[in-house]
Amino acid sequence: MLSGLLIVLLPLLLGYLVRVHSSRWQHRINHAVNSAVYIILLLMGISLVGLENLSNQLAKLGGNALLLFSITTLFNLAALWWLSRRVALKTGQSPVVKDAPTSKLAAMQGSLLLVAVVAAGVITGLLAGPPLGEGLFSTADLLAEWVLYGLLALIGCQLRNSGMPLKQILLNRLGLAIAVTLALSSLLAGVLAAPLLALSWNEGLAMAAGFGWYSLSAILIGDQLGPLMGGVAFFNDLTRELLAFILIPLVIHRHTALAIGYGGATSMDFTLPVIQQHGGVACVPIAVVSGFILSLLSPPLILFFLSLSG
Repeated sequence: MLSGLLIVLLPLLLGYLVRVHSSRWQHRINHAVNSAVYIILLLMGISLVGLENLSNQLAKLGGNALLLFSITTLFNLAALWWLSRRVALKTGQSPVVKDAPTSKLAAMQGSLLLVAVVAAGVITGLLAGPPLGEGLFSTADLLAEWVLYGLLALIGCQLRNSGMPLKQILLNRLGLAIAVTLALSSLLAGVLAAPLLALSWNEGLAMAAGFGWYSLSAILIGDQLGPLMGGVAFFNDLTRELLAFILIPLVIHRHTALAIGYGGATSMDFTLPVIQQHGGVACVPIAVVSGFILSLLSPPLILFFLSLSG
């Protein structure tokens, strides 16, 4: 039952053992991660075309993603609102952050680009058509699996060399509390959403364990449950980030923990400039710690829950 978990988790662990001191090599690793994500999402789009009755399947994908997103968001917002009421954190006005997005559209640019990559994969699969398409779909699945192994090793290396020592993480109690609150409320939502999505309880937990890391959750889920559910995971977590860009400026001064936490794993990268721009520098270490913990938890949790299917 756990052999599949070990096969996929092993590259992540091996990558985590690699210590990289050169900033140039760290930049190359970051670039390789981005490239691998684009490749796998392109291949996922191609695989979607291989599904029977594609139009109905895509409609099902959208409906399931909306359902999972609605339930997860409801639980996340309620839990983070409760946490915001219990902890006090004062935000401050800060100057515009260097390289921070100047508009919501600019902030969402990276997210929308990934959607475009999936769409490009779908178009490629449609243009291939039979009989070339059948061989293309099987090749896409096999290639995506091998690229996934490389991606996990690179992500493990990224996490090891992120500059976040364990002591710093544990001492930031608010960042830890936000991460735990977001994780637990997401997993509870996944259990409740599972029967509505015709999934087992552990598959529902896996779907909810992306914590906003849409590129990775789509890849891991798609590898185990097929491209349809991989698409559901992708759009569920992607929509979280898009809503976070809108939500953060509106609530960060009244409900700081909610604003920082809702973005999930993205609070340490994509949504961090927005958090700092509107909440001030006091929010930055909390957001980074929260996002880092969720990023560290997401891959092994997804793989563990999926391994329980066997």
